[in-house]
Amino acid sequence: MNLVGTYAIFAFEMQRFFRTLMQSLIAPVISTALYFVVFGSAIGKQMTEIEGISYGSFIVPGMIMLALLGQSISNASFGIYFPKFSGTIFEYLSAPVSAFEMVIGFVGAAAVKSILIGVVILMTSYLFVPVKIMHPIWMIGFLLLTAITFSLFGFIIGLLADGFDRLQIIPLLVVTPLTFLGGSFYSIKVLPEFWQTVSYFNPVVYLISGFRWAFYEVSDVSLNIALSMTTGFLLLSLLGVWWIFHTGYKIKN
Repeated sequence: MNLVGTYAIFAFEMQRFFRTLMQSLIAPVISTALYFVVFGSAIGKQMTEIEGISYGSFIVPGMIMLALLGQSISNASFGIYFPKFSGTIFEYLSAPVSAFEMVIGFVGAAAVKSILIGVVILMTSYLFVPVKIMHPIWMIGFLLLTAITFSLFGFIIGLLADGFDRLQIIPLLVVTPLTFLGGSFYSIKVLPEFWQTVSYFNPVVYLISGFRWAFYEVSDVSLNIALSMTTGFLLLSLLGVWWIFHTGYKIKN
């Protein structure tokens, strides 16, 4: 394995992140504060507790997951699309770096960026509400699994996109609505029975449920189902990346 080449890709992507450190880290802090003001103060007055947990504390895992999904997709999609746009993708393809090593470099950097932002949001939330992590190992596991999975998904979007505007179609029109409707700021158990059933077709429900269980041992689905669905989506994303590099679709042609 070409560790030098893999690290070079990873380091280049991380340097781009640190060059915009203010907007990369300060913006999530401001957004988190606004979420607590709007959701925690306004809605929290009407919905004081959910399953014995204060509303402000209940929404913390959802806020982290909301940022994690968006940042993972955007960082990975832009990271691989820009070389396509500038034509430098052919330098990567002709370099002594395999497709597997390219994926590790780009996806690893995107995942690390999103995890850093998730950690910043978690630390910020301690300034507003009491947060208790009952299962830190599971929390870290879901954090890593989700970041890697959606970085792979963003990597696929970047490979298939034909323009900068196309990079935001799926995140804005699909992922963000599914995240808001996936129980980020409420439990789907408060919904009518019909809409509860509909919510189970939303894959983000399983991500948020598993992550929230690691904090408070409460979730809308069982831990095993949440873990299985997240792992399944990871495998589908890996299969998609493998197929694109195997066929050269949208890369070599």
